[in-house]
Amino acid sequence: MNRAFNRKKDKSWMHTPEALAKHFIAYNAKFLGNTEVDQPKGTEVVKDAVRKLKFQRHIKKSEGQKIPKVELQISIYGVKILDPKSKEVQYNCQLHRISFCADDKTDKRIFTFICKDSESNKHLCYVFDSEKCAEEITLTIGQAFDLAYKKFLESGGKDIQDLEAENAELKTQLQMLEEQLMIAQVPPGDNMSSKSPTDLFDMPFDPFTCGAADFPPDVQSKLDEMQEGFKMGLTVEGTVFSIDPLEGRC
Repeated sequence: MNRAFNRKKDKSWMHTPEALAKHFIAYNAKFLGNTEVDQPKGTEVVKDAVRKLKFQRHIKKSEGQKIPKVELQISIYGVKILDPKSKEVQYNCQLHRISFCADDKTDKRIFTFICKDSESNKHLCYVFDSEKCAEEITLTIGQAFDLAYKKFLESGGKDIQDLEAENAELKTQLQMLEEQLMIAQVPPGDNMSSKSPTDLFDMPFDPFTCGAADFPPDVQSKLDEMQEGFKMGLTVEGTVFSIDPLEGRC
């Protein structure tokens, strides 16, 4: 399919676009953890990850450790995983980095998604245990992805909040570097204004600047990354993770 988002079954959306664009949808769940996977998509890929994390959970449970509870906040800006009490953000998964999302049709509590880590660029599979709303959560992530992709196309990525912040920070850093370079290059006896005549974003010419219609390189690479992620699309499906009857409850 030539759509950014595709599902195995055609279901109507559960939330209004405004709820995901201006606010977020919150869910409570238990976090089994995350583990690295080889592929960005695939039922067998997540099955192996679920088995691995369930096994680790049983070991921790036998040692007296409790499975941590988390709050999921889903919006067009991503899936945040927070501590439910302190509201501290543990993970922030941007939607264009999420490529696969699935819920278990035999154990209604288990759902999982694959997200590409922003630092290591490795694919990580996140696994959760919710109270019989796994399918609703996966569909909510799918709806958020669909809305985010449409917003990205409509805006051309120019009003993405994190890119604006990155752009402003980059501008400040470059201005500081320009001033330092000017000071280092001026001979002691020269009479020269301390203000740099070549501002990277405002000046008429600079050999390092992009064209007038281009973004700075760091921002452009971020936009390219987002476009690539949305182009790959998000696959949401229901599957059976618990092949072994002994694993039916986790």
